[in-house]
Amino acid sequence: MPFDEPPYRQPTEGDTRMPLISLVRHGQASFGAQDYDVLSDLGREQAEAVGHELARRGLRDPHLVTGTLNRQRDTARLLAEAAGFKDPLREDPRWNEYDHVALLSRYTGPEPEGQADSRAVQGLLDRALEAWIQDAEETGPAGWTAFENGTTAALTELSATLGKGRDAVVVTSGGVLAALCGALLSLPAAGVVALNRVTVNAAVTTLVVGGSGTSLLTFNDHAHFITDRRALLTYR
Repeated sequence: MPFDEPPYRQPTEGDTRMPLISLVRHGQASFGAQDYDVLSDLGREQAEAVGHELARRGLRDPHLVTGTLNRQRDTARLLAEAAGFKDPLREDPRWNEYDHVALLSRYTGPEPEGQADSRAVQGLLDRALEAWIQDAEETGPAGWTAFENGTTAALTELSATLGKGRDAVVVTSGGVLAALCGALLSLPAAGVVALNRVTVNAAVTTLVVGGSGTSLLTFNDHAHFITDRRALLTYR
């Protein structure tokens, strides 16, 4: 850890610690439903739980950002209410997830209708995502490079807006988290797929903004879903 002091503590006047960016994966969506882009009841509980966790961390006047997907915006609203954050939410579509249905159709065939086994769907998605990352012929807006560049540009711009003494909270999705962390760690395609596979709903990935750039501090922290909140732990 590149600190001589814990990164989470209550802010004080004249606080000049480096900014922290808390990237939150949205709460559980409605897998198997006609409209996936809706938080489940459990997803709403997860959003409130991560809001309480972020409040506990004592973030400093957090700048709030979300993608434009319904599951992201609703998670952001619920966590902000639970945490008592007052800053208005700013929306940025570059934090949106890739279209997994289109990805499956392009690289593995259409998603099975009525598929109730999320593990089977995840296996197909793993194959499609790795094929997408490695597809050197797809250089347009639908390519992996364009997706990754959009996420890193969004992060770069956000990092530049944060002066010392102010943090940020971004509600996004697993694919974006995998792309960003993969870029920060220079991971191959298989590493990005592995990160994408294990992202927990409403987990927190923390970045620190320093003089030499933005660095990964923690990935996929979901300690707020242990002990009596174990039932809130989901991956899909």
